[in-house]
Amino acid sequence: MTAPTPSAEPGAHQGAHTGPRPPGRLARAWRGRPEDAPWVRPAFLGLLAVTTGLYLWNLSASGYANSFYSAAVQAGSESWKAFFFGSLDAANAITVDKPPAALWPMALSVRLFGLGSWQILLPEVLMGTATVAVLYAAVRRRFGAGAGLLAGVVLALTPVAALMFRFNNPDALLALLMTVAAYAVLRALERVEGSTKWLVAAGVAFGFAFLTKTLQAFLILPPLALVYAVCSPARPLKRCGQLGLAGLALLVSGGWWVALVELWPAASRPYVGGSQDNSFLELTFGYNGLGRINGDEVGSVGGGGGPGGGQGGRWGETGLLRMFNDSIGGQISWLLPAALLLLLAGLVVTRRAPRTDTARAAFLVWGGSLLMTLGVFSFMAGIFHEYYTVALAPYLAALIGMGAAVLWEERTRFAASAALAVAAGVTAWWGWTLLGRTPDHLPWLRWAVLGAGAVAALALLAAGRADRRLGLAAAGLGLAAGLAGPFAYTLETLSTGHQGSIVTAGPAGARFGGRGPGGGGFPGGEFPDGGRSTDGGRGTDGGRGTDGGGQRTDGGGGAGGVQPPNGMQPPNGFPNGFPNGFPGGGQGGGQGQVQGQPPIGGQMPGPGERGGMGGGMGGLLNGTAVGAEARAKLLQDADAYTWAAATIGAQNAAGYQLATEKPVMAIGGFNGSDPSPTLDRFQRYVAEGKVHYFIGGGGMGGGGMGGGSEITAWVQENFTSTTVGGTTFYDLTSEK
Repeated sequence: MTAPTPSAEPGAHQGAHTGPRPPGRLARAWRGRPEDAPWVRPAFLGLLAVTTGLYLWNLSASGYANSFYSAAVQAGSESWKAFFFGSLDAANAITVDKPPAALWPMALSVRLFGLGSWQILLPEVLMGTATVAVLYAAVRRRFGAGAGLLAGVVLALTPVAALMFRFNNPDALLALLMTVAAYAVLRALERVEGSTKWLVAAGVAFGFAFLTKTLQAFLILPPLALVYAVCSPARPLKRCGQLGLAGLALLVSGGWWVALVELWPAASRPYVGGSQDNSFLELTFGYNGLGRINGDEVGSVGGGGGPGGGQGGRWGETGLLRMFNDSIGGQISWLLPAALLLLLAGLVVTRRAPRTDTARAAFLVWGGSLLMTLGVFSFMAGIFHEYYTVALAPYLAALIGMGAAVLWEERTRFAASAALAVAAGVTAWWGWTLLGRTPDHLPWLRWAVLGAGAVAALALLAAGRADRRLGLAAAGLGLAAGLAGPFAYTLETLSTGHQGSIVTAGPAGARFGGRGPGGGGFPGGEFPDGGRSTDGGRGTDGGRGTDGGGQRTDGGGGAGGVQPPNGMQPPNGFPNGFPNGFPGGGQGGGQGQVQGQPPIGGQMPGPGERGGMGGGMGGLLNGTAVGAEARAKLLQDADAYTWAAATIGAQNAAGYQLATEKPVMAIGGFNGSDPSPTLDRFQRYVAEGKVHYFIGGGGMGGGGMGGGSEITAWVQENFTSTTVGGTTFYDLTSEK
């Protein structure tokens, strides 16, 4: 006898139901997995909500953030060709000096919602939230929800992460993709025969990470590939095949764009910014590749440095302690000693586990990623900025979460409780040290951190023998002490706008150990050797300005030039400092006067805002502030020309382009040193009536280098100048 079908049962169509109704989708989303404790999913969703809310708070204070990339975003929102190549202007004269993947989400946002600060920076915030979510998922799968939540909190409150997940440099997308790659490798290691699907997903993540920031994407590739090759449960031959397929996925996902660019006729595409021969491959392996390691960066402002440990280069001293120095320590290193200690502890605890143990593999994946990136950053002699260290944040946070969970489970053993105590004590001491570098910022906090950390360390020594509640209280106190410093720096970072090419997290003075400005390059603080600045950029003794960083006099520089902070030296050929003061200093009027417009709505940040370059600095490290008079002149008959104007340097051009939303040619690319366009090409553009104005100033010393200086001299010789709002304009349709 067969059982009746459900439709034949009485009341089947009247909603009769003998058991409890299954929860709806919303309830399931809130409750999470049935096997999880009731608090797990709400806590995770709360973490994401708080992270998003914190990162959105005061977001528009940064205006266009890095004008260099914002100009490319604006161009990509107007032209699909500029979108594809990552061009700096919609007329496709030259590209940014990176591949364009990081620009694509922002350009789509601007295309949909219009040009503005939120439209550009919101995708970065969402990337930050996504990175926290992926990290949580990766850690909790093997170590539990508590470990995942701890890792997510540590990542969200890392000062440099709070900075870069609200900023439009490529680093936010890179950090997300690197976290996805590590997660995918760990998922692949869970399967009995390994997972080809997840390993291929890791390869795709690496490929798009390459299209985000070229070779930096491959820093963690060796440790991840090695861990899979050694720890995968799959047979050796199958492991090799899976790694080969992942490599093919990487090649396809990262190489399709490169192949198109290299095969595209050079005459019909923009010049590859940052390269010296219009080749993306040369850019990848030169300026953005080996040049970053050995310091041999052709076209750089001041690349180079000592390759050996401890040698002071143009981008700061290199060596094992670089991540802990005055410049970088407050950005990333708050919990770095604890992460290294917990990595060691995790490997000791899992030392007798089978080869395929997923817990040990996780320590090797995240620990290998941290050590590889840490080693390269510590010894690279080329261009290095503090914000690069955001790449370390996910790896460090994962180790904190995993290591704390493993030692907590083992706390009945004295060695484990002692390791927890040492981690808490060292973290408190290092937080006390870092907070002492900015003594005017919450001076009481460093002593509170030290005292609470000491109490927690002593209590954790007895955690294995104490009541569980007392142990949890000790762990909570230690965690609060460890996170108090980075939390304070993060809040300061969120409350302050950041603009320009060189930005730092934390309070003013964090970048120089309390001896100078805190963020945004060199503005708003104190410049050594003849470049003191106060009130947002007013220079004296070699960098004189008015109105808090406005119109320059004396060519923007003083006798002997100006040496920027952080050990960066001027480029070869300028032994006495940057010509005409800082890079971007113009001649006899040079950059436009800072008018103080709000940082949104098409205007550049005004005086007094952190990161505002003001005067001479505007041509190199941030977009020039554009007054109403100059803006109106550029917009006059702008649609009749391919480029409304041309000027030396991409940041200089970016200010005018963002103010007018019209293409502005950046002669020489970022530094004004790229050989594009040549003098002959520029003369043809002018003869064909494609460029309306040439704007004086920008680049290195106002005239650029190489072809830029030739173009400047030719324009000055053949065309009449006029001063508009403190800026020198040359009408290229009217010869002398």
